[in-house]
Amino acid sequence: MRAVIQRVSQASVRVKSEGYNEHIEHGFAVLLGVGKEDTEEDGEYIATKIAGLRVFEDSEGKMNLSLTDTGGEVLLISQFTLYGDCRKGRRPSFTDAAPPEAANKLYEHVADLIRRQGISVKTGRFKKHMEVGIVNDGPVTLLLDSKKTF
Repeated sequence: MRAVIQRVSQASVRVKSEGYNEHIEHGFAVLLGVGKEDTEEDGEYIATKIAGLRVFEDSEGKMNLSLTDTGGEVLLISQFTLYGDCRKGRRPSFTDAAPPEAANKLYEHVADLIRRQGISVKTGRFKKHMEVGIVNDGPVTLLLDSKKTF
């Protein structure tokens, strides 16, 4: 499982076809890709990391606070293109991405695990064309990969 995490002062997602809008003011915008080999344990690793990352500034200006310390929220967006393989040709291959049903199940699992840690999570719409707006704070952008834990 892969996650691109951006510390944001605000982020939003919109699905025009459904009239769907979500917005957060402070926290993380997380683009989450699920691979075909991923399991619930990968989701637990990612959710725990997201909730515990200490990348918000404390009173001394050091990145020392987490979402729970600051009351931040998460905007979680499914992003299968994080598994796009661009090494050959000009069109990415997505053969390493999980099939939609399995990916959605793990995506929802990650959202639930983050919520269980007391963090507000807003989501995009799975398999829908979304417009995502991100105001990166810092900028701070991090990459997590549950298969690269060492």
